[in-house]
Amino acid sequence: MQFKTGVLLVNLGTPDSPETPDVRRYLRQFLMDGRVIDYPFIPRWMLVNLIIAPFRSPKSAKIYKELWTEEGSPLKVYGESNERQLQKELGEDYVVKLAMRYQSPSIENGLEELKNAGVNKIIVLPFFPQYASATTGSVYEEVNRVVNGWQTIPEIRMINNFYAHPLFIKGFVDNGKKYLEAKKYDHIIFSYHGIPARQIKKGDHTNSTCKLGECCGSITSNNQFCYRAQCFETTRLLAKELGLKPEQYTTCFQSRLGREEWIQPYTEQTVIDLAKSGKKNVLAFSPAFVADCLETTIEVGDEYKELFEENGGEEWDLVESLNDSSNWISLLKDLILKD
Repeated sequence: MQFKTGVLLVNLGTPDSPETPDVRRYLRQFLMDGRVIDYPFIPRWMLVNLIIAPFRSPKSAKIYKELWTEEGSPLKVYGESNERQLQKELGEDYVVKLAMRYQSPSIENGLEELKNAGVNKIIVLPFFPQYASATTGSVYEEVNRVVNGWQTIPEIRMINNFYAHPLFIKGFVDNGKKYLEAKKYDHIIFSYHGIPARQIKKGDHTNSTCKLGECCGSITSNNQFCYRAQCFETTRLLAKELGLKPEQYTTCFQSRLGREEWIQPYTEQTVIDLAKSGKKNVLAFSPAFVADCLETTIEVGDEYKELFEENGGEEWDLVESLNDSSNWISLLKDLILKD
């Protein structure tokens, strides 16, 4: 008998529609995750349900309406395309399912479908290049919660990261070269999603390695799971393949929420500083996202472009994410087939 292997592709998630109630529901589920906002339950519940979700939902809904296409949310549309393409590449010995950490299709439903398909092994592949507790760690936690209720649990392999994988680097390099060959840029920025500085500190198992900057110059056994260090390593690999010198690019972090310290440098301040220093043409990469979404298309592509121009900049271009490119599908296939 030929047994099948299940593959669960997991991205962060998206509202079911760009309407305010669905956006509110999405924000509540997302932000109530104790790995995303790592406060005790009661203050987290009050912050999310009494402040963030009620006031942020209408504003976010307007932005999601700008992003939405006839097919739906781009993040989900690309994910569904990835599911179809990867199923075709892997063949009948595999069952591929797409899931979202928040909203639908859920991780629980995806795992149930794989169980019902009779797979004898499940590979969980979070779509997050760099490991963070709030992303990959949260997926691990949810998968464990679901299968903990199963009477029989198959072998499960979880893919931790792929921030330095040659095909991941190649995908963004190929996309970036199309811009660099067509135009001369004064500076390049690599903008990654930010997280609170305290989460980086909490992840330091040595309690002495993390200096929030000084320790990110290379990957070591002590910082191998540090999100910030992995982001800087991705940048170094991309810059090397693109032939960039250190003074030609900057690594920075976007999407800051609240007033507390997040990992730095902040993308917003970097954009202002570049414009005020006389840089006129900037190319932006978002290598923490494998599919174009609100954080790339709207935040980096539109909002930072406007901020750059307001402060004296002239041309701002955003390199597209991997989306459903052949490089991305090849990378997914390689990660799954690797023992």
